[in-house]
Amino acid sequence: MESSIQKYQALVETVRQGSFTAAAERLGYSQSGVSRMVGDLERGWGVTLLERGRGGVRLTSDGEQLLPAVQSVCEAERRLQMRVGDLRGLAAGIIRIGAFSSVATHWLPPVIKRFQADYPAIEYELLVGAFGEIRAWCEEGRVDLAFLPDYVRSDLLQTTPAQSGEYLAVLPEGHPLAKNKAVSVARLAREPFILLEKTSDRSVSEIFERAGVEPQVRFKTYDDYAIMSMVESGLGVAILPSLILTRNPYRIATVPLRPRVMLPVNVCYRSKEELPLAAERFLDYLDFRSDR
Repeated sequence: MESSIQKYQALVETVRQGSFTAAAERLGYSQSGVSRMVGDLERGWGVTLLERGRGGVRLTSDGEQLLPAVQSVCEAERRLQMRVGDLRGLAAGIIRIGAFSSVATHWLPPVIKRFQADYPAIEYELLVGAFGEIRAWCEEGRVDLAFLPDYVRSDLLQTTPAQSGEYLAVLPEGHPLAKNKAVSVARLAREPFILLEKTSDRSVSEIFERAGVEPQVRFKTYDDYAIMSMVESGLGVAILPSLILTRNPYRIATVPLRPRVMLPVNVCYRSKEELPLAAERFLDYLDFRSDR
């Protein structure tokens, strides 16, 4: 049975990653080992599950019909192991977390350090992605806990407020506005602007829309650190979440917006009943308060 579960997991991960090589890296197997396990399933079931090509793999029509059942078996096995781990207490276990980059970089490490001091045997899997990816990972059970901005919602997930940051104006050092205690969005709209715009995240654009003004966008990028570097070089101003600005290495100034624009962050999960004991305990270590 254990061998079959490994083959099912190999199939699910290969489909998720789109290639045997990427699935092997994720699972800790060799590429040939993952390919062989999927091949064993195909021979045993008498069907072709995957179409192989230079660009990777994709499900055949038979594979599309069988994959949901395979995923269900893998999820049932995961829950079984989770319950076994619960019975053993926290002597072992794994916490799977999905988070966006600023949370993963600046907020979670000290939380994990505190938790690890009390439960040193627990392992962690941290997936960093865009908001839509993180939400999907949690909905599918790929991660136990997902950290998402409050405006990213899902009917399939429960949410608990975790921490609030805010959006700040980011300016070159010595910029006239850097002396202000706060700056209006309308005033920023008159400056050359570097826009942070990621897939499924238009939060900065929406700040201007709510203020009824349009920024003079000179650059657009999805990378927070590229924006800080461009601001440092005097190419424009920007608006970024306060969390990503923590311990930044750039010579830039930050000023609160007027009125302040908050960024509440939630921790999301499918249900408390489905959480492994380790993940449930981990919630108790989160800092449920504002950071400013």
